[in-house]
Amino acid sequence: MIDPDALRNRFLHANTHAVVREDGSLESSEFRPAAVLVPVVARAPGMTVLLTKRTDHLHHHPGQISFPGGRVEETDVSAVMTALRETEEEIGLDPDRVELLGELPEYFTGTGFRVTPVVGLVHPPFELDLDTFEVAEAFEVPLAFLLDTANHKRHSMHYRGRMREYWAMPWKDYYIWGATAGMLVSLQRLLVGE
Repeated sequence: MIDPDALRNRFLHANTHAVVREDGSLESSEFRPAAVLVPVVARAPGMTVLLTKRTDHLHHHPGQISFPGGRVEETDVSAVMTALRETEEEIGLDPDRVELLGELPEYFTGTGFRVTPVVGLVHPPFELDLDTFEVAEAFEVPLAFLLDTANHKRHSMHYRGRMREYWAMPWKDYYIWGATAGMLVSLQRLLVGE
């Protein structure tokens, strides 16, 4: 079982310089830099991961399940700053409630983003204040469910003229897939192994 101490320990000894590519048709320089926070909530009896559902009218990834985050802005000095800033803007999570643990491998999406997933341990109690323009809802999924490879489904679809494979982790009424699921697979590999 993964607890907060085990989580800290894994990141302390992790080598996360690998890259996960969802789309090999673009050059690295063509991807727009972005960062997300992978918020692991230290709950008793078991840790959870905080996710958001994007509103249906957004241009990028409408209605999808995602981590809070977004594009790197010129004033952001690091991916960590981007992830924390975007998280506070989108869901109102105070950065003081987040204990930064490290980063997962960069994730290159099929929609042209180079995403740095920043993992943080979130310490309750905390209150969320959703930006209702961007975020339809926020919810938590048990970490144990997300780390169980029996819940990792591999699917494929035609996208931009070619067959693409992606991860999915359906949970209750939520369909966690694509980049979010791919980053969760990276987290599982770091914490549990392949």
